[in-house]
Amino acid sequence: MADTAIFDIDGTLVDTNYQHALAWYRAFRRYGIIRPLWRLHRGIGMGGDHFVGELGGEEAEREHGDELRQAQTEEFDKLIGEIQPFEGARELLEEVKRRGFHLVLASSGKAKHVDTFLELIDGRSLADAWTTSEDAEKSKPDPDLVQAAQDRVEGARGIMIGDSIWDAEAAKRAGIPCIAVQTGGFAPEELTGAGAIEVFESLVDLRNALDRTPLGRPD
Repeated sequence: MADTAIFDIDGTLVDTNYQHALAWYRAFRRYGIIRPLWRLHRGIGMGGDHFVGELGGEEAEREHGDELRQAQTEEFDKLIGEIQPFEGARELLEEVKRRGFHLVLASSGKAKHVDTFLELIDGRSLADAWTTSEDAEKSKPDPDLVQAAQDRVEGARGIMIGDSIWDAEAAKRAGIPCIAVQTGGFAPEELTGAGAIEVFESLVDLRNALDRTPLGRPD
């Protein structure tokens, strides 16, 4: 019943997850907090308002929460020049748009980072709207950002396309279906367990299979 495709940007359309994990690792180290990178990676896709407490602990959130989030932004700024789109990102967006869907590009990232990602995929030329961290009070896995993205198109019936269990969970809480790709490093079973209705290895695989998904044609 979808007529609006809501694409997560970070980790789904552009390859950012490991840079985010490294930036969090360096941010925590500033405050003497050491967490294995693999554990930090498992939290990527969760918003910073949840991330510090979940991965660093309640004490880290209480004593250094805002400072840690700022430090992560500073560390990510040093890596953003390495970011590239995933193969087939632009072509998938073009095809979904050609099939008649409204297109919203959703991110809980800082506006300056979202601007960079949009430039990488020339997203502004295709999207009906996009979001940043300024558009929702709470980030994923809370549904606020997904709902804010859907609200960008009047009367929209959305479907989410994401790469993490946090995307799938946020979509489920927002009451919309989610298609997942494995670009975030999560196993198919994890993604379906979090609520994804279908999982594809890559954006290219998803584009090749559009006819058998809810992105075949808008209702």
